[in-house]
Amino acid sequence: MGDVAQKKAKSSKSSQKPYAGSAKYKDITDKELFLIYSENKAIELRNELVKRHLYIAEILSKKFLNKGIEYEDIYQVASLGLIFAIERFDVSKGFEFSSFATPTIIGEIKKYFRDKGWSIRVPRRIQELSKKVNTAKSYLQQELHRVPKIEDIAKYLDCTEEEVLEAIEASHVYKPKSLDLSYDNEGDDKDILLLDLVGDEDKSFNMIENKDFIENALSKLNEIETKIIKDRFFKNKTQMHVANDLGVSQMTVSRMEKKILAKLKKDYEKSLY
Repeated sequence: MGDVAQKKAKSSKSSQKPYAGSAKYKDITDKELFLIYSENKAIELRNELVKRHLYIAEILSKKFLNKGIEYEDIYQVASLGLIFAIERFDVSKGFEFSSFATPTIIGEIKKYFRDKGWSIRVPRRIQELSKKVNTAKSYLQQELHRVPKIEDIAKYLDCTEEEVLEAIEASHVYKPKSLDLSYDNEGDDKDILLLDLVGDEDKSFNMIENKDFIENALSKLNEIETKIIKDRFFKNKTQMHVANDLGVSQMTVSRMEKKILAKLKKDYEKSLY
C-alpha cells in the first residue's frame, strides 16, 4: 500500500488533480488559503499555494516546447512567475487565481525568451534574411515615400512573401509586440498590422487571457466597442473584416481598437493593486 501511495503522489502533478498540496491543508479551499496568506505571509502557506497550482506552470511551459530552450529552464521560469502571481493575488477582487496567474507566468516566460535573444534556435538562413528585410524596409520606405508592402520587400530581395513574413516574425520572436508592425495596404489611409496580414491572434495582449477581467471590462464598453473586442480577440477577425461589418475604414477600427485596449490595460493595471 505504501508503494501505491507514493506512486499516486508522484503522478499528481502530471495528472493535474485539483488538490496536490499537503494533507495538513486538505480541508482548506484555495480561496480560504489565499485569505489566510494575505494576513499571514508564512513561507509554509506560500509553499502550499505553489504546490496546489504548479500544474498551471506546467501547462503553460509546455506551450513553449521545442522553441530552442530546455523545458526544465522554461518550467523554472514559469514556477517563478507563479510565485510572483501568488504574492500579488488579491482574492477579495473576485478573480479566479488561474485566470490571474496566466498572464503573469506567460509574461515571465516571454521575458526569458527575449533576454535569450538569438540563442533561440532560429535557422541561420532566416537570421540573415531578417537583417536584409530590416535594411530593405528602411530603404524602400525612403524610396517609395510610404511604408513598404510585404510584396515590395519580397520583390526587392528576390524572395517569396512567405519568406519575408517568416523573417519578420523570427526577428521579433517571443517579443510582446512581435506582430505589431504596420504595412501599407493599397492607400495612405489603410496601413495594416502584420497581425492582420497573417490572420492570427495578437499574442502580445496577454490580458485577453484573463477571462474574468475581460467579462467585467466588456460590460463597461458600448455596443460598438464590445463588438470590436469580441470580433478581434475572440473571433480572430482582421481589422479589415471588422471595418466592413461596421461600414467604416480599417484605420477607424485600428484607432478605436488602440483606444479600447489602452482603457482596458489601465483598468487591468488598477486591478492588480
